Amino acid sequence: MMDETEFWEIIDSTREAAEGDPEEHADLLVERLLQLDPESVLDFARHFEARFNRAYRWDVWGAAAVLLGGASDDAFDFFRCWLIGQGREIFEAAVHDPDSLAELLDDFDDEIDGDAEDLGYAADEAYEQLTGIVTPDLGLPPQSAEPEGTPFGFEDDAVLAARFPLLWERFGGG
Repeated sequence: MMDETEFWEIIDSTREAAEGDPEEHADLLVERLLQLDPESVLDFARHFEARFNRAYRWDVWGAAAVLLGGASDDAFDFFRCWLIGQGREIFEAAVHDPDSLAELLDDFDDEIDGDAEDLGYAADEAYEQLTGIVTPDLGLPPQSAEPEGTPFGFEDDAVLAARFPLLWERFGGG
């Protein structure tokens, strides 16, 4: 059974080898997962999905809106995959205090960063290659219909600047 530490070690080692390229990160992640047995790949998928759902928060969505210059539903999904791909320290900090990303990110290029959709499919791809069948239900509770926390108007720059002063100062306002 894969524990949380092993999950993050796989994320970190593949991210470091990808040197900041989210597509390369996803490819390397699939290659790494193919070295595991199918049940371990499912364990990895459960860890990933649990964190993906945990980051489904209004304040994390607001931070994504600052960093990306706006964030649709799909863009926020891809951002959450990217956030997991940044590793445990950045992920946990973002979930607890999204404005802290301003201090944790070296830089952020909204053309490259923040969109790691393929990371979200890496375990499914590896499982299917290993077994020839699609990933079964992971047995996790479904994502809530609404993000956690209190909704706010993150389409409004003034609201974002007030809510995320550090992020806004570094990355906001185009």
